[in-house]
Amino acid sequence: MPADRFAALMSEDQLAALADATLGELAGRLAARAFRPLPAGEPGAPAPGEPWEADPQHDALTRLHALMHLRKAAERLADQAARDAARAGAGYPQLGQACDISRQAARQRWPGLVPPAPHRTTPSENRSA
Repeated sequence: MPADRFAALMSEDQLAALADATLGELAGRLAARAFRPLPAGEPGAPAPGEPWEADPQHDALTRLHALMHLRKAAERLADQAARDAARAGAGYPQLGQACDISRQAARQRWPGLVPPAPHRTTPSENRSA
């Protein structure tokens, strides 16, 4: 990360572990709010009067579906943050560094986001004009 912009409070490994735990918790909360058990009579639902039992496959699939939505949301938010950073003066080298990718990869991901630097004429170019 750009050391001249901010100081990291934890290592990359610690940050990754915290991100995994936070996202896992968020995916579980999203799945619990976005999906409900099947209504009685639907295939796979308990018979009327039977208790609902945890279904590991259902739980894993709803978490997976929630994670796919979170991944898409993270991409949209990353694109917005890149636009904000570029408007604030960041160039492709800084965008790449923030994303742990090369300047060229940042340019490919967000083509045209950063305006080209103004062309500077050299003294020899001035004389030939």
